[in-house]
Amino acid sequence: MEAVFFTFILIFSFAVYSFQADNRDVVVAREGIPTTLICTDTTVRNGVTINWKVKTIGVDEWKLLLSASKTKEFFGSASKASMRLIDPNFQNTGNFSLFFIPKVEDCGLYSCMIEQPERIPKETVIHLAILTVTVVPAAPIRLLSTLRLIASVKPESVSTNIIWVGPGGISMKSETKPNTGTVAKVPQIQKNDSGAYVCMVRLWSTSPNILFPFNVEVMVDVKSEASFTNITHGTVITTATRAQMPFTIICPGVQGDYVRLYWQPHSPRNMKRNVLQLYHYDRWRGITFVNNQSKRVHLAGPPYNADAGSFSFLFTPELNNGGQYSCDVFLNDNVYRQRTVLSVFKGVEWGAEHLATRPPAVEPAPCPVKSKPSPSMLELSCLYSEWSQIQSAKWTYQDKSRKLHVVSSGPGRITAVLPTPITADTAGNYTCTLQLNNGQTVWATESVALPSKESVTVTTPSLLPPLSALLLLVPLVAAAAGVLLWRREHISDRGIEESLSVQAHEAENIYENPEDIRQQAPFEGSFYMDLKPRGDDGIYKELEQ
Repeated sequence: MEAVFFTFILIFSFAVYSFQADNRDVVVAREGIPTTLICTDTTVRNGVTINWKVKTIGVDEWKLLLSASKTKEFFGSASKASMRLIDPNFQNTGNFSLFFIPKVEDCGLYSCMIEQPERIPKETVIHLAILTVTVVPAAPIRLLSTLRLIASVKPESVSTNIIWVGPGGISMKSETKPNTGTVAKVPQIQKNDSGAYVCMVRLWSTSPNILFPFNVEVMVDVKSEASFTNITHGTVITTATRAQMPFTIICPGVQGDYVRLYWQPHSPRNMKRNVLQLYHYDRWRGITFVNNQSKRVHLAGPPYNADAGSFSFLFTPELNNGGQYSCDVFLNDNVYRQRTVLSVFKGVEWGAEHLATRPPAVEPAPCPVKSKPSPSMLELSCLYSEWSQIQSAKWTYQDKSRKLHVVSSGPGRITAVLPTPITADTAGNYTCTLQLNNGQTVWATESVALPSKESVTVTTPSLLPPLSALLLLVPLVAAAAGVLLWRREHISDRGIEESLSVQAHEAENIYENPEDIRQQAPFEGSFYMDLKPRGDDGIYKELEQ
């Protein structure tokens, strides 16, 4: 039953992968797995002698491994305990293949020399490459562990590259590291990660589509879970930044497997904070986790490279995003933690009521300001979160000798009060400076400008009194009377009757009642004309003032 907790290596005994290149057979064998070097000649006769020799890497001379004939068998100094001819009846079958269990140091050139009377000796040279596969951690593999699959081929000149394939034929991300080999990882391994992993070796001089596979069976112990107690803490960073401005959250400088970003929101002192996970990125699987709280967070670019394990975050905070940020980088089963206590300053809000123009703010460091106008004063407020990290806050004017009226309406706010209107004595640069507990100083400078001169439109009052208006109407009335007299001469035969007396509410006026208009709009000096039609021709005969 204990076997279920171990990592199994599935490869058939005596299995070997080889190909012909440069008149040599190149063989890839797995370290510690039984291997057979093939050498055959079906045309042999009685009296044949076989000699196996080896020339390992870095050695210039051949050494005898095994010599055998019909009557005797001799093992040389370079032979192994497991070494033997695979067929004791080689004299009759012509199978001179060599069997042994190789180690890494056994890689090199192997010579199979077949000698028989009255025939030219026949030699077969085999280039043996040894594949080493390491599975970490050691069995049993517990849940949440980081599975490491490491493969290398010796000599390195034989192999082009190594590819790892997971269960179900899924290609895995891998990296080649000097003096280590090709590494593929499965962080936070789960039960469904159990199965056969395949290491495929591609050699020089072969077709790109020819790969030599070696299976590695992985079983996960679902009853045991890994714990991450080996945590390396970096020095806590205390700093501040302006709201809505990009800020880099520094992570540990190790080349990790995956990273997590946690946030403990700002809260009053001595109050327990809830820890929220904002971001998770697994570079081996290409998995990213974010939530609604982390919309302003993303992995930082150069000089950082998340795909290569160099992590940091680019963050654009709001005022309420102050607090403690913890960047945890996981490398294998070790954790490296960097904490940052961040105070966030709120942005500027100016009132155009008192300041017609707002010049660009001078920003030597991120410390925003807020201004609030009122009828008799202008308030410049500096807002900041995580105020427990702020040792002092103050406002200063460009003229250091001038004292400001500064008030603090509560934690996280300091306000400079300026009288209005702004004059030449009060216009200029105002600086909010905050000193953190660690001695770091941050500040922001705002320019208060004089109000711009507004153009005033003066409306000239009318020079015509009501009497003047009456005088202007006299010519009009006279002209109208003249017209009426002229018309009277020409149409007297038609019996048109004049009427100069009109009732105030006479309903015959088809336009409107003059008295109603007087009651609705009693404008002084106004005149009304009541025109009534008389006769068939509709001529207006009566004027009423």
